[in-house]
Amino acid sequence: MYEYIRGIVDEIGPDRAVAEAAGVGYLLLCPATTLKTLQAGKEAKLYTHFHIAQDAIALYGFCSNEERAMFRRLIGVTRVGPKLALAVLSHLSVSDIAGAILTENADALSSVPGMGKKTAARLLLELKEKVSEDMRRAGLEQSYGGALDMRTEATAALVALGYDGVVAGRAVASADDCDRVEDLITQALKGLARQ
Repeated sequence: MYEYIRGIVDEIGPDRAVAEAAGVGYLLLCPATTLKTLQAGKEAKLYTHFHIAQDAIALYGFCSNEERAMFRRLIGVTRVGPKLALAVLSHLSVSDIAGAILTENADALSSVPGMGKKTAARLLLELKEKVSEDMRRAGLEQSYGGALDMRTEATAALVALGYDGVVAGRAVASADDCDRVEDLITQALKGLARQ
């Protein structure tokens, strides 16, 4: 219904912002990542998603088209509603979510407040092909190389060593392609040591 709203940010709350455009104040529910980009009194362009449920009508706002697309993917998963999708986007970046899905890193997703292990597993199952296809279309499959199984195994090894799922996923994603899982883990550990 609405593609985006460009207007002056009137107020910012913990999970929402009000943007005034053409004399109308639009209440937009937003993830924390979007709220951090906004400043009261400044103009902003927010990509929107209009959501109708049995008991509510809401307008959601996002700082980028990619963030909105991920939100739409997330709410398409069984038992994931807009509130949980906003929590995921507030806790993880779009690339972290895509990386967690591609490497089947359920620990990164279950670290989101309100998401249990079963919901994280369902999310991985339902979104893996869609996210892989999106990344192929965008030409980003090289960021994970052809060795997706190796990256999944390396991420799982770092989590087993006690690293947080998100931290492990980022470390493995930033490592160069290797021929062996052990080398990938070593690179990721060196990257973590430099931080």
